[in-house]
Amino acid sequence: MLLSIARPVASAPVTFFNVLRKLFITVQRSAALARQRKALQNLDDDALRDIGLSRSEAEAEAERPIWDAPDHWYK
Repeated sequence: MLLSIARPVASAPVTFFNVLRKLFITVQRSAALARQRKALQNLDDDALRDIGLSRSEAEAEAERPIWDAPDHWYK
């Protein structure tokens, strides 16, 4: 997740505050991602079927490393 800090932001000047803010946002997103993946792992088979996932797909998603975040977070 630290990769998101290194990505340039055209509208924000590089200041200690902005770097700290980006770091805080990255930590928040990482925690949210961990909670979502844990919740996905705990769903029963009926709930997984409702959202169109198999047990193996849910397990594979839940086991992904925390820094493997969705691409839209970096846009």
